[in-house]
Amino acid sequence: MAYFTCFTGILIRELLRFWQQRSRLISALVRPLLWLVVFAAGFRAALGVAIIPPYETYITYEVYIVPGLAGVIMLFNGMQSSLSMVYDREMGSMKVLLTSPMPRSFLLVSKLLAGAFISTLQVYAFFAIAWLLDVRAEPIGYLVVLPALVLTALMLGALGLLLSSFIKQLENFAGVMNFVVFPMFFLSSALYPLWKMQESSEWLYQLCLFNPFTHAVELIRFAMYSQFNAQALAVTLGCTIAFIGLAIWGYDPKRGMVRRKVGG
Repeated sequence: MAYFTCFTGILIRELLRFWQQRSRLISALVRPLLWLVVFAAGFRAALGVAIIPPYETYITYEVYIVPGLAGVIMLFNGMQSSLSMVYDREMGSMKVLLTSPMPRSFLLVSKLLAGAFISTLQVYAFFAIAWLLDVRAEPIGYLVVLPALVLTALMLGALGLLLSSFIKQLENFAGVMNFVVFPMFFLSSALYPLWKMQESSEWLYQLCLFNPFTHAVELIRFAMYSQFNAQALAVTLGCTIAFIGLAIWGYDPKRGMVRRKVGG
């Protein structure tokens, strides 16, 4: 009961914070909607999409980028949640929680799960707007894609949590976000198929393949069409476990980055 009460408290707190910051939802949706409505209109002719898995026919550019934009929402939300973690760790509720008798690993995983839940809500809000704009997938795909969305949200949230263990001041987080978010976003299959990147540059193509965000986007893309991508699942799951483990280590006061910064 103590663990359940703690997790429920963290989840409710994150939901209340999200509800009180309605501009956070608006800002999270404006960015992908700009790509979907404005940029896609200009890039439609230049970036035609051939018949590639999981698609069985030619598709419009708007249909192609929807899974990638869903990943972008979770990418930015994961970084934003980590920004709040830096603040909470120094002067907010997490400063108290991290000194509580509860295992630190449980507290961090609870924070990740709460953030993943909010990210998933934002993605489904985006899917609903895209549906109204006549950019649609198979109806069953919106249900099948749920596990892929949760796993992706956990991976990106864990990455942000790992980064927050290295950062002590809020002022430094914006630079780190730009250094991580934009390379992950543009060096992926979110906006264009990888074969187009390979035609342009082989070494950029290889960077895209090593980018875990690429595999997370492909996992979402295949799941939306009720198909399974084993490689994408393996990479995304492996990175999620690695990032969570490193984040827990980073917040360990005996061995992690928190101890090093205090000692310094």
